[in-house]
Amino acid sequence: MAIRNGLRLPHEGERFGEINVQRMVAKASLLLMVLGVVLMLGAVPAMAADPAGGAAANSGGSFFPGNTAANLGGAIGAGLVVMGGAAGIGRIGGSAVESMARQPEAAGNISTAMIVTAAMIEGATLFAVLGCFLAAIK
Repeated sequence: MAIRNGLRLPHEGERFGEINVQRMVAKASLLLMVLGVVLMLGAVPAMAADPAGGAAANSGGSFFPGNTAANLGGAIGAGLVVMGGAAGIGRIGGSAVESMARQPEAAGNISTAMIVTAAMIEGATLFAVLGCFLAAIK
């Protein structure tokens, strides 16, 4: 902490800079993960209910009636997967454009690697979304 002319100057970590933004993103990510775990645990009684029990199966201790938690968990999971895939592909694209700006002679190789990597992320994202939808409709 530096003091100049009787005023306390903030150090680098106190400013609303890149470090604090990264901390806020990390906290938001942690909050979303905790919310996802809570929703998944809320879906367990709904998935374990006896389907032959009829109305008695829905009167258990579940916070969500019927398959509501499973459907909600699948929809939230699919949304999180799509957001993660989009963030990954966006980061790849941004890094590739930055690399091409620094070394224009390597643009062809960088572009090819970018497209292959983005296709792999998109495939994994599609697989995960299908897994979420299958879990939701079970």
